[in-house]
Amino acid sequence: MTGAVIGAIVAFLASRPTLKRYEQTESGLKNELDIKNGQLIDLNRQVAESRTQCRALEERIAIMQQTYEREELRRKEEETTRIQQQQVAFKNLANDILEEKSRQFKQTNSESLEQLLKPFRENLESFRKRVDEVYDNEAQQRFSLKEEIRRLNEANLRMSEEANNLTQALKGNSKVQGDWGEMILDTILGGSHLIKGIHYFTQENLKDEAGNNLRPDVILNLPGGKQIVIDSKVSLTDYVAYTESTTAEDASKAIKNHLRSVRSHINELGSKRYQTLVNSPDFVIMFIPNEPAFLLALQQEPGLWNEAYDKKVIVSSPTNLFALLKLVDDLWKRDSQNKNAIAIATEGANLYDKLVGFTETLTDLGRSITKTGEKYEQAINQLKTGRGNLIRRANKLKDLLNATKSMPAKFADYEDTESSQLSPDPTAVTTPPIDKTTE
Repeated sequence: MTGAVIGAIVAFLASRPTLKRYEQTESGLKNELDIKNGQLIDLNRQVAESRTQCRALEERIAIMQQTYEREELRRKEEETTRIQQQQVAFKNLANDILEEKSRQFKQTNSESLEQLLKPFRENLESFRKRVDEVYDNEAQQRFSLKEEIRRLNEANLRMSEEANNLTQALKGNSKVQGDWGEMILDTILGGSHLIKGIHYFTQENLKDEAGNNLRPDVILNLPGGKQIVIDSKVSLTDYVAYTESTTAEDASKAIKNHLRSVRSHINELGSKRYQTLVNSPDFVIMFIPNEPAFLLALQQEPGLWNEAYDKKVIVSSPTNLFALLKLVDDLWKRDSQNKNAIAIATEGANLYDKLVGFTETLTDLGRSITKTGEKYEQAINQLKTGRGNLIRRANKLKDLLNATKSMPAKFADYEDTESSQLSPDPTAVTTPPIDKTTE
């Protein structure tokens, strides 16, 4: 019995190193399992964030597509109605004028009509060409709007990809981050079809009330003389720390630092009050060039945008800013179209004035023709009617002189109102007829 107990004790002591190795192996496996579980949780969180961002982008694209389609349909209907009304009105006006003046046109010869109608024809052709040019320009602009929406989607994806690729290179260097933000802003401006030096200016020097020099990144011009200041502010370091965090504590700390950085930029930009130094609405635009960083700040602090707006600062991402710039580009196009419409109206007024002058000339011509006819009839009557009229006296001379030629038939029906006629004196010497062959 004692021997069996001793044997069991010896066997137990012999197995203790093996049990310790098993315990160490199990502990290592548990630690590795905990690390893998943490990595899996982090990957799931990143996938959820990416899906949220994709859904937000898809919703924005769908809204913009619907807005474009409604606007396109409305423009086509308005354009078709306007053109039809103009064509009917112009056709009616031309018909009325031509019908009213057709009788007077027949009284003039073709050469005179050609000279009179030439200015009218030239003005009419110029007016038609101008209307056709404006219509073609509007059609091209409507087609280009659809292309711009497609480019917007491509540009947004490209910029997001570029931003993620540059994240590591920009991390921790504020000067490089600032230059990168200005580069992204310049790229968006270049893709908006706005013209540098006309529609916007970069790095313009401004002076505040104290005489300090200020240089906003961009001053955007609007139709009507208004301007909007756009300044790029990069908050990237803490966002990168958030994306690289491995624990919830690190992620929460990075988010707080990211929000603190964004608020600092808002306060800094709001204190400069750029809008008071230019002819601007009462706000400036703070451009955050990294779309995910912008979305993270608004998701974690939904009231951040209103907080910035209260300080006269509008926070904008690349997508929002590009949409704003396309709206400004469309405003400039509409401003150009309005100027073209004014030019067309001016041309139409000039054309109408020319037409009025033309009709007045035709009216004066008709009066002159009528007056000339009256004078002609008066002259004929003076030759043919009344006592001692010239035709009667001439015929008396013809009888006395034995002339051989006679008056035209038009003058044969003259009045002969004298009761007595001259008769030749029988004692007078009769003048022989003149022999014109001997002259």
